[in-house]
Amino acid sequence: MIKKHVSNSYQKGGGYWLYGLHAVQTALKNPLRKKIRLLATQEAFDVLVAKSEQLLKMTHETVDRMMLDKICGRDAVHQGIALLVMPLPEPDLTEILKQQGPVLILDQVTDPRNVGAILRSAMAFGAAGVIMQNRHSPEESGVLAKAASGALDSILVMKVVNLSHIINQLKEEGFWVLGMDPQGELLNGQNYKQRKVALVLGAEGKGLRSLVRQNCDEIVSLFMAGNIDSLNVSVAGAVALYEVTHLRSN
Repeated sequence: MIKKHVSNSYQKGGGYWLYGLHAVQTALKNPLRKKIRLLATQEAFDVLVAKSEQLLKMTHETVDRMMLDKICGRDAVHQGIALLVMPLPEPDLTEILKQQGPVLILDQVTDPRNVGAILRSAMAFGAAGVIMQNRHSPEESGVLAKAASGALDSILVMKVVNLSHIINQLKEEGFWVLGMDPQGELLNGQNYKQRKVALVLGAEGKGLRSLVRQNCDEIVSLFMAGNIDSLNVSVAGAVALYEVTHLRSN
């Protein structure tokens, strides 16, 4: 049966719509995620069930694609499925420090698609977690979650008031903090094979803020052979993460 009354606004209490198969599937498996309402076309729901490793405990409402266009936005690639959720509870630094891998710090990276892509790379390359500012970072949203392709519910994301303070805390825990900048020394993962590393990425155009830069142990850059002197922040983050992680298993 087609349900005809679905609001496309954020719900009372701060809930929002996740959409896309990977984002919805991962959110459904996350015990920390509060799930409220699942909408799907019959075709998309059949695909979800086929890809699920366990029996879905949440009932769904069958809708058509036009309804999903209304709640997700006409340009959203929702793949026939959307899930109304509450934002995830935020971890503290102790939880991130329990994980293996580098820590990624974002200094005023505000575009939700870039942040989502960074989360996806962080999960792919085994980062311990991602830390952002409270004020100058995007809120959880369907756009961010879709770009993250499931990573939003798979990697720890922490927001803080003061990045310089958290950088100093990481140093006290034995981390070597690398700030990314096109004018820095060439990043060589071999130098950090035995070290705990935190990578700091600045906003596109502006780069790292002065105080954040000063608190880094080292300023590094990526090798680029062409006539381009910088990369999109999400691409730069992926390359840097690969450089500091791919030697660790060898």
